[in-house]
This record gives sequence, C-alpha cells and structure tokens, in this order.
Amino acid sequence: MNAVSSISQIAGLMADPKRSAMLWALIDGTPRPTDELAMMAGLTSSSACAHLSLLSSAGLLRLEARGRKRYFRLATPQVGAAVEALASVQLGREGDRRAMPLQLPMSMRRARRCGDHLGGELAGELYHRLVVAGWLEGNEQQLMVSEEGRLQLAAIGVYIDALAPQQKRGCVICHCNEWSDQGPHLGGSLGQALLRLFLQSGWIREAEDTRALQISALGVQQINCIARVPTLQVG
Repeated sequence: MNAVSSISQIAGLMADPKRSAMLWALIDGTPRPTDELAMMAGLTSSSACAHLSLLSSAGLLRLEARGRKRYFRLATPQVGAAVEALASVQLGREGDRRAMPLQLPMSMRRARRCGDHLGGELAGELYHRLVVAGWLEGNEQQLMVSEEGRLQLAAIGVYIDALAPQQKRGCVICHCNEWSDQGPHLGGSLGQALLRLFLQSGWIREAEDTRALQISALGVQQINCIARVPTLQVG
C-alpha cells in the first residue's frame, strides 16, 4: 500500500466523530471495555461494536479478551501519535486564531514522552525554571546554555560538551511546543539527556503502550529542585 492510499484509508476511518471519540478515549494507553467506549462516544453497544470492529480490522485497535468482556487499546504507539497529531492541528476561520486547549487525559497531563524528550506540565515548569535561573539564555528561536547552566547541569550529571557531537542528529537545545498546553519545553539533545537522567535515576518510569510517564515521589522532589531559585527571606 502506498503512502497516499494509506493516508486516505486511515483518514476515512478517523473521520467519523464517534470513532474519533473512541480513539481519543484510548489515547492514554488504558484498555477500555466496549460498553465504556460506547458510553463515552454516545453510542449503543451494538453501534460501538460495529465501529470498534472496523478500527480493529484496519489495525488501529488491538482487542484483549478478559473473561466475557472485550477490551480495546490503541494497536501501536504510532497510532497514538497520529491521533495526537491530528488533535493538535488547529482549524479556524480567518481572524479567529485562538487555539482551544486540548482536553488531555489526566494521566498524560503531568508527564509524558514527547518524541525522545520529556513533555507535559512537569517539562513546561522545568523549562521555565531553567530560563528564570539563567541556565538558558537567548530566545525560543536561538536558545543557548549559559556558563552558569553548564556548571549547574554538570553538577547533576549532564555535560553539554558531551552532547555537542549529537548536533548532527538534532540541536543540543531547542524548545518544543507540542500540544501548547504548558508552553514550551526542552527538546534537542539536552531534553533527551535530561529524560535519560530521570529514567536512569528511577525518578520517572515508562509504562507499556502509552506515552504517559509515572513519576515517583522522589522524582517529583528531585526534578522540582533543578534550577529552583531560592526564595528570599524577609525579616
């Protein structure tokens, strides 16, 4: 199947609002039973079964039998990425460019994979702290790690000079606006190195078949300490 035919067939399956609603309900990787998906999409059980059968036979969903109940989940991470990409495209009339915020599943709002780096509220907050603390300088079009940033990042085990050779595959530091729910967050080799550090330290764990990331209590504490500007004491 060539690319044009594949795009056309997949787009046709996703074009139905009820099928789109069920795909979006599964975006966090949690398997859901037929009756729950029917309720979320506003369908009868028989209608939901017909839609789910189409999505399953096309390879977009995976069926899991649990006793007498049938559960469905997105077949691959690529399906989830396609659904998310379509959801993030903003369509609007000329003169009305205000983007409506996406209603992400709660499990994905706090922390999730964004390609090879960390996304979500946690990543947006970290990016903001790095800028306020002076570890990053410049603007969104040309970000750089300051000398202070180099020293502080080295102290937590991230060495900027070691990331420089990776520039051929991606910039050492860049901002990413995926979803636009918490403003920009770090991409590039620096964003990748930080996510790797968090995973290796056990602060963040990955779950199967979902981009949602699980943060440990220690992880919340340690990540929130990075680039934390001390509060001035009055008195």
